[in-house]
Amino acid sequence: MKQLNLRNFIALFALMLSIIATPVWAISMDDAKSQGLIGERSNGYIGVVTSTPSAGLRSLVDSINNKRREAYTKRAAKAGVERSVFEIRMGQRLQQRTPAGQYIQLQNGNWQKK
Repeated sequence: MKQLNLRNFIALFALMLSIIATPVWAISMDDAKSQGLIGERSNGYIGVVTSTPSAGLRSLVDSINNKRREAYTKRAAKAGVERSVFEIRMGQRLQQRTPAGQYIQLQNGNWQKK
């Protein structure tokens, strides 16, 4: 068996650490909502509730909102309405469906636990 030199040991250690730590860095929308980090805004998009969001959380919110924007654009065109009208209606529906204990944003911009 070949002995591991220091460089190979460090590379192996870094690989193992990244495999173990990756789930800690990644968070799902449901987890972020249940932890009170993000919530449903009245305009149909996700918003950050916490005052100190991580880069990963910001990235998650941006990704979700970009996907929603794309879907809203397509569905609004199909329904023959402006996207802004569709966004408001979806915001109402998503806030109504938000489970108790999660955050929704009020019209005045404040976050409220439902």
